Amino acid sequence: MMTFSKTRLAAALFALAACLPLGASAGILDDNEARKAILDLRAKVDNLAREVNARIDTKSDKHAALESLNRHEQTLQTIAELRGQIEVLANEVANTQRRQKDLYADLDARIRKIEPRQVTIDGQESSVAPSEQQSYEAAMGLFKTGDYAGAASALSLFVRRYPDSPYAANAQYWSGNAYYAQGDYKNAITAQQALGVAYKDSPQAADAMLNIADSYTQLKDKKNAKKTLQTLVSRYPGTSAAQTAKDRLVTLK
Repeated sequence: MMTFSKTRLAAALFALAACLPLGASAGILDDNEARKAILDLRAKVDNLAREVNARIDTKSDKHAALESLNRHEQTLQTIAELRGQIEVLANEVANTQRRQKDLYADLDARIRKIEPRQVTIDGQESSVAPSEQQSYEAAMGLFKTGDYAGAASALSLFVRRYPDSPYAANAQYWSGNAYYAQGDYKNAITAQQALGVAYKDSPQAADAMLNIADSYTQLKDKKNAKKTLQTLVSRYPGTSAAQTAKDRLVTLK
């Protein structure tokens, strides 16, 4: 490491030059020659000092440039590391967002499976659970395909499971029809009577009583058939079922 300043170095060089053979020959030189020799020597010292200073400056510049280059490389390395960390974080964020999106989609699908939906039943808007609707439609599907035994069982099970469902009255009515279609008139009467008790305000109640009368007729029980038709006319006047009941009462006389 350099400890001398440029000024002190130049002074040292001048002192060194003063010790050269000029002192030995001073006695044989006149004043003009001595001054010329001193000037020449000073010129040599100045040149030497400039050369030394240039070398020092060059070394200093190189050292500073090297340090600057090292700092620059360290900065680039740090930037590269930060970019790598940013890419990792960005990838983690993208994966998290993708997982959240999938989670929300799955959650939305699950909510839709259990969230009540609006349906129109006998002209009225009602709210039913998806599982409730699917169960009713599956039971009615059995009836429509002619599987009356399976339909009667499925519809009766539906009423027990969902007694307060907007579909319950219809399920009770169609279970009676399923029994009737099998020729099981006693269970048909029981099913339709249950409708008149639990869901007497149902639009199906009048038709249920008509089916009860038909079942009694099939069982050759004209007395109860006639009584049922008379009750139907008085309880649900003005309905198409009541008009049909009046027509059948004429034939039962």
